Formats: sequence, C-alpha cells, structure tokens
Amino acid sequence: MDFKRVFLIVMDSVGIGEAPDAEAFGDKGADTLGHIASYRKGLKMPNMASLGLGNIREVEGIRAAAQPKAFYTKMQEASNGKDTMTGHWEIMGLRIDQPFRTFPDGFPDALLDELKQRTGRGIIGNKPASGTEILDELGQQHMESGDMIVYTSADSVLQIAAHEDIIPLDELYKICEIARELTLDDPYMVGRIIARPFIGKPGAFERTSNRHDYALKPFGRTTMNSLQDANFDVIALGKISDIYDGEGVTKAVRTKDNEDGMTKIVKSMDEDFTGISFLNLVDFDAKYGHRRDPEGYAQALEDYDKRLPEVFDKLKEDDLLLITADHGNDPVAPGTDHTREYVPLIAYHTGIEQGEELPLRNTFADIAATIADNFGIEKPEHGTSFLQALIKGK
Repeated sequence: MDFKRVFLIVMDSVGIGEAPDAEAFGDKGADTLGHIASYRKGLKMPNMASLGLGNIREVEGIRAAAQPKAFYTKMQEASNGKDTMTGHWEIMGLRIDQPFRTFPDGFPDALLDELKQRTGRGIIGNKPASGTEILDELGQQHMESGDMIVYTSADSVLQIAAHEDIIPLDELYKICEIARELTLDDPYMVGRIIARPFIGKPGAFERTSNRHDYALKPFGRTTMNSLQDANFDVIALGKISDIYDGEGVTKAVRTKDNEDGMTKIVKSMDEDFTGISFLNLVDFDAKYGHRRDPEGYAQALEDYDKRLPEVFDKLKEDDLLLITADHGNDPVAPGTDHTREYVPLIAYHTGIEQGEELPLRNTFADIAATIADNFGIEKPEHGTSFLQALIKGK
C-alpha cells in the first residue's frame, strides 16, 4: 500500500473538450472549460494551473506550468452515455453499454396514474424542464392545488418538486421512494428519482439543500464494494452515496453546495482513516451547466480553486489527491443537456519532484484500477492502473 488515504474530487461536469464520439451524442464542438474561459476572457485558477491543468490543453487564462506539481492527462468515457451515474459508475470500475432510458416527451400515463393512486396526490408538469423555470411556471399552481410537480430532463431522471410548506419533506421523500419502486425495471428503468424541495413565494421560489436522490443500484460490483469488503473506509461526501445507492459506502456526509463540499473534504483530512474520501462538487453542473450560465460557472470554478490550498496544506506524505470530472455540461451549448467530452485527470502527492503527462486514459475506470492496485484489493473488470507512474521516485 503506497498511499494510506486517497482523496478523490469529482468536479461535476467540468469537461475539457469534445470527445472523439461527441457528434454521435449531438455534442460536436462542445468544450465546457474552454468555452467558459473564452466567455470570461480568461479563467483565474492558479492552483489548478500549478498542478498542470493548463498542460493538458490550452485554456485561456490558465497557463501551462513550466514545472507542474502533479501528473496530468485527460480521460475518455468508454460507457455509452454522458450522465452523472454512468460517469461515476465508470470511475469506480463499471462500463455501461446500455444507456439509461430518457423521456423527452414526458412520462407515460400508466406510470403517472399509478403514482397518483399510490400517493393520493395529483400531478402537474410532466415534461422536460429547467428546475428553476418550472417553479416559475407551476409553483403557484402547486401551492394552490397541492399537486406535485413532476418533470424530467435530458438525463434519465424523474424529478418531483414540492414546496416544503405544502408537501412536507417526509411525505416528499416517501413519494420519491414509491416512484423509485415503480421505475426500477422495464419498461421504465429510470436512472434517478430526485426529490426537489423548495421554499418561498411566487416570483421568489428557492430550491433548498434538502434534495435527495434515489438511484438505481450499480449493475455490478464497484471498487467501493471491494474496499468495504476488505475493511477499508469509503467516505462519501455530497451526492456520492446517492449515486451509488449506498453501495460500498462506510460513511455518508451530506453537503449543501460546493463551498460546503470543500469544507467537508478538508475536515475529512483531519480524520485517521485508511481508504478513500470521495467528493462530488454538484454546483458546477446543477447551478450553472444545466442553467447555461457561463458567468456563474466561471465564478464557481475560481471559488473552488481558491479553496485548494487548504487541501494542499493538509495532505500527508502517504496521501494521494485525484481530481477529475464525470462528463461535460457546456454552458454555451444549446439546450440544457450534458455534453460528451474528455475530462481532466490530476494526480498529486507531496512526494512528486516533477509532474509530467500521463498517457491518455481510454476509460474513467483507470481511477478504480489505480485505487484497487494501491490497496491490494480485487481489480475491477475494466481499467488500467497508473499507480506505478505516480510512485516513481516517491
């Protein structure tokens, strides 16, 4: 075991340029990081730059480091999809060849009729929509009728929005559990059911941090399962536990937003554990990518970068920091969908004398293979370890 602790940060949706098969997904020309930097006329991310982010490819404002501190490259997704679950599951060693079902025309009447019967609540909405726009459109009607707002997106998700004063959280969560039960198998097979509670008054609605995801269980064992079986720690921060439906998680910690996520991973660095601390930073995707807000996205990236020194300061000699993403979500692309892109990979530890470029990774599962290699556990079916490159000269 070369590293006692591995800290894995997923910058949700921070893609770094169109993948070779982007056109097949309708994403030709997508470039989340590049387009944000161009929109902003330069991104200020000196800490990520020092690790080698600008060495992966040219990004306006992020210079290539003459002496990068970390190993760096980009990864191509092998699975057939561009959603959160597919990307995260692949990071932990799975490959998804059959994409999750999507509902561009809304959900079938048979499903919604059963949901209404089981919950005793009416349904309004039932269409693809932005989570904020649908509140503006239907929030008042929901408050007057008590009907739940059901909507979807380009992802395989069934989202249920409800005002916390109209449908209490306990009831909303129960409704989502029923929806999860109804959509586990064919003909629906929905990737995630998402509770979307909100507060406020018409014209000033605000989604709260009480969101809860009900995901399908991974279709196979992940490296997290293998870590847990071998009595290693798997600390899941943010929505990580939801994405894997708790599989392989030994401790789950909720987060409110990116800032809180960075605070929680820094706090986990004070803990004495052996295994991984795994964080998803959801704001990039949920607040800025889907809402097509390049200015907000740019500010969120710069705010995240400012928190990295806290992580650097707490890294011990036997700690490894991995930073990556799960897909793209280009905020200047049409629509509100994720985008099929390469994702960055940064690998840093304090023993690196001179960082260098790693070979292009052909699957996100290389992260799972590297973690398994480090802890001497069952290797995933997919992925190739890059551990030896990281410990060279350590």
